[in-house]
Amino acid sequence: MLPGGLVSLKLTVIGTGYLGATHAASMAELGFDVLGVDVDKEKIDALGRGELPIHEPGLPELLRKHTESGRLRFTTSFEEAGAFGDVHFIAVGTPQRAGEHAADMTYVDASVTAIARAATKDSLIVGKSTVPVGSARRLKALAAQEAREGVTIDFAWNPEFLREGYAVEDTLRPDRLVIGSDSATAEPVLREVYAQAISMNTPFISTDFETAELVKVAANAFLATKISFINAFSEVTETVGGDIRTLADAIGLDSRIGRRFLNAGIGFGGGCLPKDIRALQARVSELGLDSTMRFLNEVDEVNLRRRDRTVYVAETLLGNLEGKRVAVLGVAFKPNSDDVRDSPALDVAARLFNSGADVSVYDPAANSNAAKRYPRLNYVDALTDAVNEADLVMMLTEWSEFVRIDPAELAELVAHKVMFDGRNVLDHRTWKDAGWDIVSLGHKSELLDPVSL
Repeated sequence: MLPGGLVSLKLTVIGTGYLGATHAASMAELGFDVLGVDVDKEKIDALGRGELPIHEPGLPELLRKHTESGRLRFTTSFEEAGAFGDVHFIAVGTPQRAGEHAADMTYVDASVTAIARAATKDSLIVGKSTVPVGSARRLKALAAQEAREGVTIDFAWNPEFLREGYAVEDTLRPDRLVIGSDSATAEPVLREVYAQAISMNTPFISTDFETAELVKVAANAFLATKISFINAFSEVTETVGGDIRTLADAIGLDSRIGRRFLNAGIGFGGGCLPKDIRALQARVSELGLDSTMRFLNEVDEVNLRRRDRTVYVAETLLGNLEGKRVAVLGVAFKPNSDDVRDSPALDVAARLFNSGADVSVYDPAANSNAAKRYPRLNYVDALTDAVNEADLVMMLTEWSEFVRIDPAELAELVAHKVMFDGRNVLDHRTWKDAGWDIVSLGHKSELLDPVSL
């Protein structure tokens, strides 16, 4: 049992990126004293001033509130963290290995090693990062090996299920809590950490390491499959006719299926779904189960094919991209986020530019991050600047600002009234009545050839 009693638990969060910063601020909001740890001194200094390097609704307010109160502090010192914390959350990244599909565990291994060596009292290490199945048992052994003499390190796995744009809500009021461990002491500690959520009847699932590790990747694989499923059907409706949105509505009314994540469009992206389905395939292959997750190859291929189709649509609508003005509305992989990792919208914008188009990009939050990846695009600060004299407007991220656009007002700004609805969220009848040609994936159009597969 941890010293000092459960009520006085002190928490550290190792890794202060998107997951770590959110978890640290949210745990402070729940009343804990929290120390965020990172090797990036510049990031730590900014967080200590209450400055957040990412866009996440509600998080800046929590960060400032608790850095000012003193409940949340940040450091680059593992020694300070080891002396401070009773529970150490590991929230570092597991990116895709360069040139491979497998997850890179470098940062997780280094974090577990460092905090185990630094801990001066019995403590619990809790993994939150998304890792290949089998990692937790290996990391528990690593922590025990690296711990100081006389210090006991317990271990648990507690996967995160955050939705970008709703991360604070998902941390403070999660839809489920999953805890994997093989000891009798880890669960009571984490029940205290998450006492508020449990008091609101949040399902609490206590299981083994392997199940806890698989829950996150299984959820992401299912969501990716669902998105590619409807996008595969959109290839059919683009060819034979039909309305992909009505089709999604109809099958979504089946309670076994549900409507969420059945939105046809340019596909999924971000820092989780693409890398996680690839890492899962790599891991099961290592286990000798090469055919088990083979269907995820097709899920990935359908997703990437939507980007190809989107570029083809632009080429067809404009005849020749050379010198044509294209307004790209949105480059974040999803609305309410500034994340452009593996963003289909940014990939399409870059491809259009590389084909000779004059591309103007406007995103309410992601311009800065996009510019770091593709600096040659023309990033502007307002929607009106992006669409000025445009030959084609492409709505690629469904920010509410774009969904609410008045087509009559927009018509006054563009050179040609041609809209590509990359997320199937606009009312096509309203746009057509305003004199626009409007095209979206999943709808047969006389302006386009059928899908060629």
